[in-house]
Amino acid sequence: MTDGSESTEGVRLQKALANAGVASRRVAEQLIVEGRVRVNGAVVTELGSRVDPETDLVDVDGTAVQFDQSKRYVMLNKPTGVVSSMKDDRGRPDLRRFTKDWDERLYNVGRLDAETSGLLVLTNDGELAHVLAHPSFGVTKVYIAKVDGRVTPQTIQRLLRGVDLEDGPISADKARLLSSSAEGGGSLVELTLHSGRNRIVRRMMAEVGHPVVELVRRQFGPLHLGTLPAGRTRELTKVERGALLTLSRQAAGQQED
Repeated sequence: MTDGSESTEGVRLQKALANAGVASRRVAEQLIVEGRVRVNGAVVTELGSRVDPETDLVDVDGTAVQFDQSKRYVMLNKPTGVVSSMKDDRGRPDLRRFTKDWDERLYNVGRLDAETSGLLVLTNDGELAHVLAHPSFGVTKVYIAKVDGRVTPQTIQRLLRGVDLEDGPISADKARLLSSSAEGGGSLVELTLHSGRNRIVRRMMAEVGHPVVELVRRQFGPLHLGTLPAGRTRELTKVERGALLTLSRQAAGQQED
């Protein structure tokens, strides 16, 4: 490969990795030499290699690298009483208060009903939003539900086997009982689902005789809510962005197969 200008032949791979914040240029060179960097699915060990950040897909140790710095990814711990919309026709509290700190126009990925709190992703990356929100891609969500009554192991098994709802059968990918009070204090249940159906956790728990009292989404794909307080936002870390982009590229590859 000749030493033409970077504008016509792209950017040296180690410089592109450094610009993306993956590592210093020296460490990036080491990653390349060690065979830990792939460009468009092929391992590249040549330090003179150039890439086009706009079109080439690069990953390090299997995790996608984000070159496009115009894309913004934000995690919100949505409080109860807020609708998952950028503008509510009925004047209820919406998501605009949580996006005003960013210059980009951010949109919510999927929805949480007004009385459900927890992890919601805000982004201007439409392609990634489609992958995360569409149930065909199988991105899982983990919910903690406080419910009425004493949930038994038999009820947990029923949730795993599946229940019939008015819009068809549904089963939990995973379900476990976190706590159950003999004194009528209700139970805590953890449910993992990839369904995007409306109010699905509430309807499932009502079907098995344990209406939801409180509901929070703790995980969304590779993202964990952690200690983020209700009503607060934070940008995703480099590791989290890489995990989401890896998911998106895998989904794109499945569509092409």
